[in-house]
Amino acid sequence: MPLESVRKVADANFPTRWGRFRILGFEGTVVGPEPCREGTTAPSVKTEGVVALVMGDVSAAPTVRIHSQCLTGDVFHSLRCDCRQQLELALETIAEAGSGILLYEQQEGRGIGLMAKLKAYELQDQGLDTVEANVELGYKPDCREFELPAAVLKLMGIDSVRLITNNPEKVAALEAAGITVVERIPADIEPHDTFRHYLKVKREKMGHLSNSLPTR
Repeated sequence: MPLESVRKVADANFPTRWGRFRILGFEGTVVGPEPCREGTTAPSVKTEGVVALVMGDVSAAPTVRIHSQCLTGDVFHSLRCDCRQQLELALETIAEAGSGILLYEQQEGRGIGLMAKLKAYELQDQGLDTVEANVELGYKPDCREFELPAAVLKLMGIDSVRLITNNPEKVAALEAAGITVVERIPADIEPHDTFRHYLKVKREKMGHLSNSLPTR
């Protein structure tokens, strides 16, 4: 959906176990048809939010992570996915660098929403993989769009980044927005038996770049 505007709505001190950050809130207005379901054309206007955790001086190609919300992983420590491990890896990497930005987007379940994500879990328990489950529910395999975090970075005056990701779509979205990705930092997690197949599907069906699993 086209991004019409973005604005900062909050900025506060935010101490964490990884160090001291600033926590910033941003809201973006997006206009257009729902991007997640195939064939939808009805126009809509909605406000989406992004949280930015900012550490240190981020004026020169900061280390950046764009992280999509995962309640089950980030909060409940689910081992169906590697989301929490990637989140913590990003915060550790930023802390070690002494500066950086973590952008936390409200795109649960690759953009399909929490309840649909739980329905997808149910289908996965019946043998479908994560891509097949989304499609079975009538969604695209990945409904996320990354224009809003790109706009947030531009609003913060960031024109180049070192991006922590295995997802080429995030690199492409930033580059398309005029933000240079000077380095892609792998977000490789030691695979747990419970999400080994999940990682394999991301690599083989979604084009994610990962060194966590053997190529054969």
